[in-house]
Amino acid sequence: MRITLLGYGKMGQMIEKIALGRGHTIAARVDGPQTHIPFDQTDVAIDFSSPEAAFDNITRCLEAGVPVVSGTTGWLERYPEACQKAEETGGAFIYASNFSLGVNLFFELNERLARLMEKAPGYQAHIDETHHTQKLDAPSGTAITLAEGVIRNSPYTGWALERATTGEIPIRSHRIGDTPGTHTVTYESRVDRIEITHTAHNREGFATGAVVAAEWILGKSGIFEMKDVLNLR
Repeated sequence: MRITLLGYGKMGQMIEKIALGRGHTIAARVDGPQTHIPFDQTDVAIDFSSPEAAFDNITRCLEAGVPVVSGTTGWLERYPEACQKAEETGGAFIYASNFSLGVNLFFELNERLARLMEKAPGYQAHIDETHHTQKLDAPSGTAITLAEGVIRNSPYTGWALERATTGEIPIRSHRIGDTPGTHTVTYESRVDRIEITHTAHNREGFATGAVVAAEWILGKSGIFEMKDVLNLR
C-alpha cells in the first residue's frame, strides 16, 4: 500500500515507521505549505497535519478519489463539510480524535459506565486530560469524544473547559513535559469516587491504529469511525 503522509511531525514520523514495518511504502511526505500531493502514486492518505491545514488536505484527497484517514484535531467545526464532500465524491473518509486501539476500547467502556451512572444519583462527572506542552488544542479531541460519549448516555447536556454550569461536564486540560496522553473520567459524590483512566506510554499506539485504519479503508467508500474498523457497532 502506498501511503502519503500529510503532516510530518512526531506523529507522521511514527506512522512512517509503523507503516514501513507492516510492509507499506511512503509515496510522499507533505509538511508545511506545499501544494503538490502525488495522488496518482497514492493508495491512501493519512493526515496528522495542523488544524489550519486539515480540512483542505481532506477535501483535496476526496476530490482526487484517494481515501483519507485523519487524526488532526482542532478543526471539527468543518467536519460536516468534510462529510458532505465525502458523500458528493463517493470517497472514503475516517476521522478519529484518537486512533489508539486501546483508547477506542476505552471510549466504549466510558459509554457503558455513563449508562450505569445514570441509575446512581448524587455523582458529578468531570474529565481530566494531560498532554505534552507542544499540543496545540485544548481540550484534546479525545477528551471531547469522551464528553460526547457521556452526554449521549446520560442527562448531561454539554461540556465546558474548566468552569461548567449546571448540566455540563467540566474538562480540565494539563500540559506537562512530553506526556503522550492521559485521560481520566471521574464520577464523584459526597461519599466516594469512581474513575476510569487510559494512559498512553508512547505514541506508537496512536500510529499503529492510524495505519490499521488506512489498511481497512482501502477499497471502501463512505464515512467511517474507529467503531467500524474494530467492529464495535
